[in-house]
Amino acid sequence: MLGYPIQMVTADHQNKADVGSARVREWFDRDQVDAATELGNSAVALASMRLAQEKGRMSIVTGAGAVRISNEDCTPNNLHWVYDTYSLAKVGTQSVVKGGAKTWYYLTADYAFGHSLENDGKQFIEAAGGKVLGSSRYAFPGSDFASYIIKAQGSKANAVAIATAGLDLQNAIKQGKEFGLASGGQKTVAMLMSIMDVHGVGLKDAGGMLFAESFYWDLDDASRAFSRKFFERTKRMPTALQAGQYSATLNYLKAIEKAKSDNVADVMKAIKSMPIQDAFAKNGKVRGDGKMIHDMYLVRVKTPQESKAAWDYYSVLETVPGEQAFHSVAESKCP
Repeated sequence: MLGYPIQMVTADHQNKADVGSARVREWFDRDQVDAATELGNSAVALASMRLAQEKGRMSIVTGAGAVRISNEDCTPNNLHWVYDTYSLAKVGTQSVVKGGAKTWYYLTADYAFGHSLENDGKQFIEAAGGKVLGSSRYAFPGSDFASYIIKAQGSKANAVAIATAGLDLQNAIKQGKEFGLASGGQKTVAMLMSIMDVHGVGLKDAGGMLFAESFYWDLDDASRAFSRKFFERTKRMPTALQAGQYSATLNYLKAIEKAKSDNVADVMKAIKSMPIQDAFAKNGKVRGDGKMIHDMYLVRVKTPQESKAAWDYYSVLETVPGEQAFHSVAESKCP
């Protein structure tokens, strides 16, 4: 790139802001790294963003979803790719309400990310004419969701929203199936779910679930071509975060090429002038606050009978343009 080799270094931040920021500082000070990316954990991302601004480098957040990353805590050196809790909650609730699920009950992980998913979702449910009847918060991480599922069933809500992630989400889905949430007529909506969660749970238990996604491997020719190459190397299809990381890195390098410089201000100016259209992003663009907005999708997990091949997991019910899915510039608190 511009006559220089492209080098990549990696580290495990252990989901700890102090560990992550120490390594990023080392990269910037000792190794002359130009940009830190992925940063999957909002505390790690925010700490690394501040360091990047201090050191005159770039941060590119693809793995963390806190809205504040490109809102009140935005920096001129940062890009926020893939998703945030606002877009997940909005796309994952409003169309479901309009489709008839007027009453909701939340099963929520009792920590900041879970609270954010619940609070954002409640806002959008009410804006669409729905109502949240109640919620149960559990100590994260957890494994026994029986009592919470029984409360959700007792609420008679049209939809039960699960605001957690990872193994907790997978266990909650399996137990919800066991207790008959779906068979009792209640829709199950995940506030954050990936294709690997579906793969881990299986279509028998996850079939019929609804959630917002920012990428699906079988969406179009570009996503399929990228995903087949990914599959050849890993023997699994990419998640939204993996495809989004590829997209963010690719467009960062394109911006350097366009700017003919790796100076942060020059690169940011270039990337904000570029259309973002690739295997991950459809109709994308980077706004002044560093947020890359793009189409989002409401998806339903297929049943075993509907799935026709390996990894044929989603039916895309609705495509939501980025201008509608993400918070608007008018709503932004970014200085």
